[in-house]
Amino acid sequence: MDIIVQMMSYSFIVRAFIVGILVSLCAALLGVSLVLKQYSMIGDGLSHVSYGALSIAVACGIAPLKLSIPVVIAAAFVLLRMNENGMMKSDAAIAAMSASALAIGVTVTSFTTGMTTDVCSYMFGSILAMSQEDVVLSVILSAVVLILFIFCYNSIFAVTFDENFARATGVKVSFYNTVISVLTAVTIVLGMQMMGAMLISSLVIFPALSSMRLFKSFKSVMVSSGILAVVCFCIGITISYIYSVPAGASIVIVNLCVFIVFFLIQKLKL
Repeated sequence: MDIIVQMMSYSFIVRAFIVGILVSLCAALLGVSLVLKQYSMIGDGLSHVSYGALSIAVACGIAPLKLSIPVVIAAAFVLLRMNENGMMKSDAAIAAMSASALAIGVTVTSFTTGMTTDVCSYMFGSILAMSQEDVVLSVILSAVVLILFIFCYNSIFAVTFDENFARATGVKVSFYNTVISVLTAVTIVLGMQMMGAMLISSLVIFPALSSMRLFKSFKSVMVSSGILAVVCFCIGITISYIYSVPAGASIVIVNLCVFIVFFLIQKLKL
């Protein structure tokens, strides 16, 4: 308890908790649909696109979030259309866009400011990177993501499991796939400042994978993923503070440990 009180005396840690809990919750809920649709690597691809956009923003002196959010949304839309039109399989499209965006980001960085603290924080994550303005924007956008997800829950459920049946029952499959992609894009950008481009996709994947070890229904997996994401984030930040290790890495390691525990429990039950 003393450690928690001490942590909360620092404003940057309070900001990290506020944004991190909201982003973790958004990522976990969206991650269930993405994993079930075998589209989970979109998080990794979009994080690299976001890094490219952030590098350009830093080089041009533009507010990073204001540039990266529309760019990553556009990238998510393009990936979705390429997959739907059969132009390229989703894994190949994500890999191509991911590598290209990362190369552009590294090139722009090398020609301009070099690997500055700002760029490094977006690459590897830093809880010190968030300003008060970033927190306000992150809270607003996270709230929008959660509200839209809850509002579209039934349609997202239908699209996740059987697109053909959903289409036959009148669900606008293309529209709701776009909604999922856009919400994922926004969540990835918001989480990058804390987790970094290299680790943000873990917030999308791990809670869903862990929950699926023990739960079978869509709703129970959703609830479990949300709880696990928030708990793992809080534990990870606390470990980061106590042992002075990077926050993003701590959160991923905690998620990995939880996955291993859930996996072992599943095997014991069988």
